[in-house]
Amino acid sequence: MKMTTLFGRILTVWAILSCQAGFAQSPSGQAAGLPDGPNGKAINAYYTAFEKKDWNLMQGALADGFTFTSPLDDHISLKAFKVRCWPNADNIKRFELDKVVVSGDSAFVIYNGWTTSGKLFRNSDYFTFKDGKISSYECFFGPGINYPNSGK
Repeated sequence: MKMTTLFGRILTVWAILSCQAGFAQSPSGQAAGLPDGPNGKAINAYYTAFEKKDWNLMQGALADGFTFTSPLDDHISLKAFKVRCWPNADNIKRFELDKVVVSGDSAFVIYNGWTTSGKLFRNSDYFTFKDGKISSYECFFGPGINYPNSGK
């Protein structure tokens, strides 16, 4: 992903958070405060699938043509996501969603995650949706912390 594109998305997320701070949720647990609509259910299914190590639940939450982007990956396919990212489920214990902002067919989430070895990681995620399923997912790793399989 080009740096200008990444910067633009970060600014968009900042603007959404600034304008819609009233929709952000308190850190009272993963599913607390998620919208009841299909997009909120897809968000919940995404994080729950990692916690339960349930690929079928994950696959059911993802739209055809799903792509994943992170500082390490640029719009990779579902097949590549399963190979590169899904094995991280073995390292995930739980998530606690700190802030959730849903605006139409996009959502921004800030969360704390814990590995099975008790390490904390904090990330920001940007979702887009199509027909109530996740069509794209962008993960922004927290400063000084990488995703659980990085060995840090």
